[in-house]
Amino acid sequence: MDYILIFLGIVMMVSGLLGCILPVLPGPPLSYIGILLLHFTEKHQFSSNFLIGWAAITIIVYLLDYLIPIWGTKRFGGSKRGIWGSIIGLMIGMFVFPPIGIIVGPFAGAVIGELSEGKQSKEAFRSGLGSFIGFLVGTLLKLVASGMMTWYFIAEMI
Repeated sequence: MDYILIFLGIVMMVSGLLGCILPVLPGPPLSYIGILLLHFTEKHQFSSNFLIGWAAITIIVYLLDYLIPIWGTKRFGGSKRGIWGSIIGLMIGMFVFPPIGIIVGPFAGAVIGELSEGKQSKEAFRSGLGSFIGFLVGTLLKLVASGMMTWYFIAEMI
């Protein structure tokens, strides 16, 4: 049974790392499931504090991943239309133009949303830039969290 749990844990860790880049997959939660699967084996155990701490980090990172692009759009002068455009652009880009659409979609959506609000192209571009920077920060945050969990997973296996 341990080998099955370890194999599934490895699958979750790899999926978690991929999920940091592909918005279709929830990266850090998958990585955390990998940690839990390893914990449920007989030979590899993590402390309760470790598991609770990483559960909290996973939840915080997961929530911030949705909030940071919105904050970035607002911070760079975006309106509600720009924020919604960013969200819609991400969804469209993710499915219509993968993988580049994941990057271009939020930017283009925010710019289109701002232009539909009647803003000048310079202001719309700035809002799109804020959305893009927020997306990059969220992705980096997910990569750090999932990367650390993967490191702990591997360290426990060795």
